[in-house]
Amino acid sequence: MTASFDPAAVIAEFIDAVAPYNPQPDAPPVALLGLRTALGDDTFTLSDHVIRAMCKALESYRDPEDRGECVECGGRHLDENLRCKDCGRLHGILGQVIADHARRVAASGDGHAPSEPA
Repeated sequence: MTASFDPAAVIAEFIDAVAPYNPQPDAPPVALLGLRTALGDDTFTLSDHVIRAMCKALESYRDPEDRGECVECGGRHLDENLRCKDCGRLHGILGQVIADHARRVAASGDGHAPSEPA
């Protein structure tokens, strides 16, 4: 369960955190951001400094669910065990071990893995 939050409050907190570092605090605003949520409507006037900081923050954001792309099907839905939810392929070290074992079994032709040399 995720805690709900107020997007307008988050934006206001971001502006308050960034604004003190504006090298030109008296410059006129360069953007007006309107936000409509279930909690109501808010409008924010944004300086060039705040807009740049917001853009940098958005560019650097990475979704916590982003675990890469499946090398088999190209899907973007790898679960926490690096198993592709679209095609079932396993990734990472475990996936490599299983894929190597499956290749050895397939190469033996009899359903059993060939014995490893001593």
